[in-house]
Amino acid sequence: MTDAPTPDIAPEDAARPPPLRPSLLDPLFAPARTLPGVGPKMAPLIEKLLGTPERAARVVDLLFHLPQGGIARRMVGSVSEAPVGEPVTLGVTVVAHRPPNPGAGRRPHRVLVEDATGDISLVFFGMPRARVEKMLPLGAHRYVTGRIDLWDGTRQMIHPSRIVDEAGLAELPAVEPIYGSTEGLTSRAISKLAAAALDRLAPLPEWQDPAWLERNRLPAFAEALRAEHRPEEAPPRSEDPLQPAPSTPARRRLAYDELLASQLALALMRARQRRKAGRVNAGDGALVRQIEAGLPFALTGAQARAVADIRGDLAAPRRMLRLLQGDVGSGKTAVALLATASAVEAGRQAALMAPTEILARQHFERLQPLAGPLRLRLMTGRDRASERKATLAALAAGEVDVLVGTHALFQEAVAFRDLGLAVVDEQHRFGVHQRLALGAKGEAVDFLVMTATPIPRTLALTFFGDMDVSTLDEKPAGRQPIRTLTLSTDRIDEVVAGLGRAMAGGERVYWICPLVDESEFIDLAAAAERFEDLQRHFGEAVGLIHGKMPGPEKDAAMARFAAGATKLLVSTTVVEVGVDVPEATIMVIEHAERFGLAQLHQLRGRVGRGSKASSCLLLYRGPLGQVARARLEMMRDTEDGFRIAEADLKLRGEGEVLGTRQSGMAAFRLARIETDGDLLEAARDDARMIVERDPGLKGPRGEALRALLYLFERDAAIRLIGAG
Repeated sequence: MTDAPTPDIAPEDAARPPPLRPSLLDPLFAPARTLPGVGPKMAPLIEKLLGTPERAARVVDLLFHLPQGGIARRMVGSVSEAPVGEPVTLGVTVVAHRPPNPGAGRRPHRVLVEDATGDISLVFFGMPRARVEKMLPLGAHRYVTGRIDLWDGTRQMIHPSRIVDEAGLAELPAVEPIYGSTEGLTSRAISKLAAAALDRLAPLPEWQDPAWLERNRLPAFAEALRAEHRPEEAPPRSEDPLQPAPSTPARRRLAYDELLASQLALALMRARQRRKAGRVNAGDGALVRQIEAGLPFALTGAQARAVADIRGDLAAPRRMLRLLQGDVGSGKTAVALLATASAVEAGRQAALMAPTEILARQHFERLQPLAGPLRLRLMTGRDRASERKATLAALAAGEVDVLVGTHALFQEAVAFRDLGLAVVDEQHRFGVHQRLALGAKGEAVDFLVMTATPIPRTLALTFFGDMDVSTLDEKPAGRQPIRTLTLSTDRIDEVVAGLGRAMAGGERVYWICPLVDESEFIDLAAAAERFEDLQRHFGEAVGLIHGKMPGPEKDAAMARFAAGATKLLVSTTVVEVGVDVPEATIMVIEHAERFGLAQLHQLRGRVGRGSKASSCLLLYRGPLGQVARARLEMMRDTEDGFRIAEADLKLRGEGEVLGTRQSGMAAFRLARIETDGDLLEAARDDARMIVERDPGLKGPRGEALRALLYLFERDAAIRLIGAG
């Protein structure tokens, strides 16, 4: 997925030519390189900042690249009081230059500057030494603007957006917007480009309800964009110009526009889904009852409710699209098994698709002893040709009831006799088109989407707004709480000694490291190095697993750990989701301050899966920033995944919570779910009302809303209007 979230388009709809974009938007979708002042040197830098592999940067991308904040020139701070993570202007004296040694690769040129209260490093990557020394002569007094970060406990400012002397400071605007930039393209240059982009903005029809805008005192769309990009031209207001950006009326207006486009696209998708004919995918319940009776545990109340929800959907003559979300260890696999049994009961087949081979294999091994009469097969990209051929033949002949596998399932050669239910695990790691490819392998396929990432309500509305939701909020009986401790890496020797005693008592341990290789820029312990270090203490009892290992080696390493041949498994985050070794009771997470809350919670969930008491040690390297400290304290205080997810949303934002930055599904560009949650609820209600009153978007507001959908690239939804 390239944008958050795009409605699914059925293959028959995708074949239709897209409707024409309103011509008044054409100037905004012109290439950014056509703007005045963009020459051959600047064009590739703009592409690097705003383009994607699929398309070049456009004028609209510049308009939507809003400033991260603003600098009020009258507010020049001191080094000691400058807040970390926010743009500031400092008056400093240049003390020392520390250029990289010749042949040191991409090591930066550092410049030490100071004022009466303290010092800070200015950091320049890839900039010629002579240029840095000319900008910042030794002993000179300069005013520098940029964001302060902590690196290895010291303050630094990477690529200041402005470096001026006293005369230069006097010439600067009263409020200067600060943009996210890239190497070689300064915030100042981006500001000039944004001003040129604003000149291309034609008057657009008003797609919002005028009464709602007036009640909330929100400006017009074009006025809001100008207020953000040209803060010195914005109407005066009583608030501080340095207040957090999301609280400005202009930012709120733009956020609501983007949220409404998203919710309207989802509402159109949902209306389309409701119109699609389904097939009944549930029988008399005998097979489901037989498998449930054979389970070695009783279903929790939440599991029983989820199974009832799913069977109700499968028995209805419309297609199911349901999200099953549950905290770590809440029992999603058993619910998925009973859902597949319902489809098989109706004479159809089911597929369960997982994002990694480890997880697919584990699903298969966990389901096999519970499946009763169900005929299960596993298919991954590593199957031998003969195995694959046999599986494909059995699948086409209807001799396989449930096919478990990775993305190999939606390849062209895979043909089901009659696929009725597709279960997709960790949906956000797959693209929408991959889900569609699997759905296209059957007639009226029902979808059950599972995630082990507890999702706050606002995010569930955003990313899964076209789905019904079942939540598993109870843990199976017998699970003990996990004791969580935070320890400084200075005490690592004590930790290793403690692990030795625990392993001598028969316990098994995960040790998580964030990187495989030493990074030049981030000083983290590499997994391979930590493995060698722990081997010196514990010999052959230590195993290693990381993402760069070939699949068979990963499987072998996990099998040795699961069997107890190794007692301590050093790993990267490859064990984050789904890996299940009930005998593992200790989790050590090194450099825990570098992980997000949701990821820490997922990793901690690898222990506490048996009947023994378990513990999680969060090793951190101080000094901790405010966000890192809050994160670790939250982990220590609670095991409630939904409470943790809400906190993670506030601390990091929606793009990180679902892992979407890494998976290629971009977060919103203008809206911030962590601060605009109330707008999301309003947008959802408005979108529902629009689809009820004007499902074809043919009225005056409907026409304007079509422009909105195109502007925010939710135009795929327009193909759904009147289709089917």
